[in-house]
Amino acid sequence: MKKIMLSAMIAVFGIANAQTDAFRGVGDTRYQIGLNLQDGGTGVMTSLDYGLGESFSIGAQAGYLLGAKEIDLLGKPSFGDRFDVKARFNANLGNVLGLPENIDVYPGLNLGLKNFGGHLGARMFFDKGFGLFAEAQFPFAKYNDKDKAYQNLNNQFQMNLGVSFDLSKN
Repeated sequence: MKKIMLSAMIAVFGIANAQTDAFRGVGDTRYQIGLNLQDGGTGVMTSLDYGLGESFSIGAQAGYLLGAKEIDLLGKPSFGDRFDVKARFNANLGNVLGLPENIDVYPGLNLGLKNFGGHLGARMFFDKGFGLFAEAQFPFAKYNDKDKAYQNLNNQFQMNLGVSFDLSKN
């Protein structure tokens, strides 16, 4: 038991002292890759955010559903139903909220192929250049409200979970 406690304390101390900033501002570049979870399918997503100011960034996101539920008699969803790409705007609020330097919370807006929506995410960095993220996305305005077969894929509430990398040169 003593060895387990000692190992846990060393790990916590190491994580606390090896932290990096979650968002630094102008020129900050964050790349994320992870799992996309939504009703009717699961897939992969990737995003890139670039800092334009002390507390805001712009970026792009792409996703593809690998596993999507088939609807009887309609077959598999097409590539267009499974794929989505979005432009993003984030308000990086970690510093504003007084959070530790290795944590960032970022609400934002996104404009994609399927809808105009919003997102709320958080990143936590453990080491120089590596961290974890979680993000919830939701549509405000769908381009097509007709309840056709696969119209809700990439056009509904989604959760993204994965790893985040610091690609900044500073």
